[in-house]
Amino acid sequence: MTGFGGTTSPGMVDWNLAVATATRLVRPGPDVSRDEARAVVAELRRHAKASEEHVRGFTRMGTDEIHDTPVLVVDRPGWVRANVAGFREILRPLLEKMQERRAGSPGSAVLGTVGGKVTGVELGMLLSFLSSRVLGQYETFAPATRDLPAGENGSGRLLLVAPNIVHVERELDVQPHDFRLWVCLHEETHRTQFTAVPWLRDHLEGEIQSFLAETDVDPMTFLERVREAAQSLAGGRPEGEEEDGGRSFVDLVQTPAQREILARLTAVMSLLEGHADYVMDGVGPSVVPTVAEIREKFQQRRAKGASRLDLALRKLLGLDAKLRQYRDGERFVRAVVEQVGIDGFNRVWTSPNTLPTKAEIAKPADWVARVHRKAES
Repeated sequence: MTGFGGTTSPGMVDWNLAVATATRLVRPGPDVSRDEARAVVAELRRHAKASEEHVRGFTRMGTDEIHDTPVLVVDRPGWVRANVAGFREILRPLLEKMQERRAGSPGSAVLGTVGGKVTGVELGMLLSFLSSRVLGQYETFAPATRDLPAGENGSGRLLLVAPNIVHVERELDVQPHDFRLWVCLHEETHRTQFTAVPWLRDHLEGEIQSFLAETDVDPMTFLERVREAAQSLAGGRPEGEEEDGGRSFVDLVQTPAQREILARLTAVMSLLEGHADYVMDGVGPSVVPTVAEIREKFQQRRAKGASRLDLALRKLLGLDAKLRQYRDGERFVRAVVEQVGIDGFNRVWTSPNTLPTKAEIAKPADWVARVHRKAES
């Protein structure tokens, strides 16, 4: 075992080089003293703990369950290391298949070494960019490493990226203690979703692996997408491509089966993100005094984006779709709760068959009719 690489050969991606590159390029965090940093870390841990009770009480999900997933307050390089470990785990089947396809080509050994290093550098560039933008993350597919523990039986871990939280609270000019708790409420909702619904992680992993198994991508096409994303950061996109932000990784979808799986994944992610936003807003008024101000300013920031470069990269990585998921999912959850109450909504967690379809996310009444009429008939 050699660090994140896993073998002595870098394969399609040199993961060690991705970590090294991202760590070297990562932007410095906001200016805080050592004592201030310690205080922020301690407060985030307290808020994460307090959020468990708030979220479980509001959602009525798994109130007798005990979390075994660790809460890790990390810096930007720590977020990079955690995500490289997760990417490597979930992408392993796809990359192994691509490696086999390339193995028979002339000069494959040399191309493998060089290609893996090039991709490692470019992936590192992307991760360095993203590492300054993520406030928190529930890592569903998080293998434990020496420096980054995870829950038992692959149950994940919760990451809170302290420098990014401080940066955004200063940028928005909001009350720091309130903002930190507000962020923790969102991320704790994700942790509750996966710990209180035992089948959810395996279902999601199965869908992702089915999607990857259907993928028949030429290795050079995959590398080209990574390169395009890295060029966006470096300002090296070919002239004329800026208008539509280039092609998304989702454009690699080819087969009808993939499109069906992607539709189901989109619906699940919309549900999870929208539910987290709904819970954050529902709990907020009772425990976060300035929640209205925070929500308004954060929504403006989320919608606006930082720059044209940000918009181009969002499209390439599919992040523009994620923003729609927050909005559409929250609208679905709110509409269902209004019709059948929180307990009626919680039937969504009964089994994969009660998850909403992509069409039902847009038409919540159709989900209510399908799930509740079937249950009551």
